[in-house]
Formats: sequence, structure tokens, C-alpha cells
Amino acid sequence: MQNHTTAAFNVLNAGALSLLQDLGRYGHANLGLTSGGAADKQAFAWANRLVNNPDNACCIEITLGGLELACLNDSCIAITGAEQNVSLNQQPIKTWQSYRIKRGDILKFGFAQHGCRAYLAIHGGFAAPLVLGSRSTVCREAIGGLTQGQSLQTSQTLAVNRPSASVMPLQAVPQEAIPSYKRHLVIRLVLGYQYQAFSQAAIKQFFAQTYHVSQQADRMGYRLTGEPIKHDIENLYSEGISFGAVQIPLDGQPIVLGPDRQTIGGYPKIGSVLSIDMDKIMQATTGCTIQFCSVSLDNAQHLIQLAQQRFKQTQLIQL
Repeated sequence: MQNHTTAAFNVLNAGALSLLQDLGRYGHANLGLTSGGAADKQAFAWANRLVNNPDNACCIEITLGGLELACLNDSCIAITGAEQNVSLNQQPIKTWQSYRIKRGDILKFGFAQHGCRAYLAIHGGFAAPLVLGSRSTVCREAIGGLTQGQSLQTSQTLAVNRPSASVMPLQAVPQEAIPSYKRHLVIRLVLGYQYQAFSQAAIKQFFAQTYHVSQQADRMGYRLTGEPIKHDIENLYSEGISFGAVQIPLDGQPIVLGPDRQTIGGYPKIGSVLSIDMDKIMQATTGCTIQFCSVSLDNAQHLIQLAQQRFKQTQLIQL
């Protein structure tokens, strides 16, 4: 246990995939290390705000559900993101708000109904070793989390970074600010310089059709299925890849790259998804449909700034 930490939970059931995540590990792509970090940064941000945490406090990202925890000390928690039928001491509780919990309480996540990733924040943030400035877990790179990039394991003990405050205000996100995780998504994309290597027919086809999320969808990337985008682009030099980049590999089926993406790649990229729309994609499940639309770089920056302003200006409801 680290200094200045307090035991928070014992893991009774680790669920399908439960990961410690903060905002990510940046500035180390030259070492081949990806950014990682919360897949849905909007839900992550709301969870931390509900318990008065710093923006980068470590949360648990629960993919598909199944996590069960026994509380070891009194604290304050918040749950956001996908609807996973959460219960506290076998009583259903709402998400997108905070709760006081007591020693001996049992917190249980069912399985995702809408969306796929939920976020659990605790006042003070979960404790884990800092690796290159981040606590984020990247399983593929065996880095971060509690033990060398592993997901949470049954019987582990989770700690909080400082003793919980005796009194914390209970708060909720206003209904109008809570995202709805839809089965059909319209996703905004900024065209990249390589789009000029695609034919006009291929670009028109890309924006006109509706794609389906395949079973090959995880934190590394979301492979989509649809009518293949044909191209004969070869001999590209491998280059750095951004979060949200849309690669078109040889089979013509787009891949939207996520937080655990590889750091370089040689497939042509038609563009990059807006960061605020990546939150939607990372909540999508197999069979969800996606249609892309193009926006200019200036418009994209404006839309992101507006979203950031709305987040800051939205007042939490005091319970």
C-alpha cells in the first residue's frame, strides 16, 4: 500500500474487463508507448467532477460490467457512462450522481444495457503507481494499473489516494447533460492530407454508406464493416497515428483507432474523428451503425471548444 493512502475496496468479482484509467500517458510515442487513458473522456470527466476530484484523478473503467466490490472504508463515489444496472447492497441505484458509501457495503455492476463502458470515481482518486506520469492501464503494453498492465483481478485491494472527507456534497448531472448511447451514430470527421490519394468515388462512398461495428472492437480500435473502400495506395511510409484516426487497410474496411492504438502505421488514413465524437464510438457495441460526415478543421475546433464550455458551465444538481 502506498503512503498517504487508505484501503477503499476489495474486489469480489473483477468483471469482464475493469481497468484503472486516468487521462492517459502522453509524450512517449517515441518509445513505442501509446497514450491509453479513459476511452470515454466525457463520462470520465463527469465522474471525477461529481466527487470533486482533480481532472486527472484515477477511475475504474468497467467494460460490459460484472464488477463487484466490497467497501472497506466510508467514502463518496460516483458512477457515469454506460447503464450497467448498478446496485448498492442489492438495491438498484441511479448513475450520473454521487453516493456516500460505508464500510461493509457491496457495490455491484450488472451487465451493460446501453453503451459498454461505465466509470467509477471515488473521492481522492484510486491509488496506483505512476508510470511515466500516468496510472493508466494498457494491457497490450503491460504497463500501468496495479500490476504491469493487468486488468483488475478478483481478491485485489484497491486504495484511495487520501483519506475520504467525512462530509461530501451529493451531486447529480442534469438530465439534459447526460449523453444517450444510441445504436446509430453520426460521427464527424476532419479529412486528412492522405484523403487526396483516394478517388472521388471512394470518398463519396465512404460518406454515403452506413457502417456496422464488428466484433473486432476494443480499446485499440473499432473495425467497421460495410462495402469495401477500394484503393491501390501502396508503399506509404509508416508514420505516427492519432487517437481517432480512420485507417483504410487493404480489405477496404475502416478501422477507427482508439486510446490503446499502435503508435505508428502504414495504412492510408482518410481523416480523423473529432475527440468529442470518439466518446460516442468507444461506447458503441457490436452491431451499432455509424455514418460519417465531414467537417472543417476550424469547425471541429469550434465544436470542441463549445463542448468544453458547456461542461464547465453546467451546474451540478445538489441532492
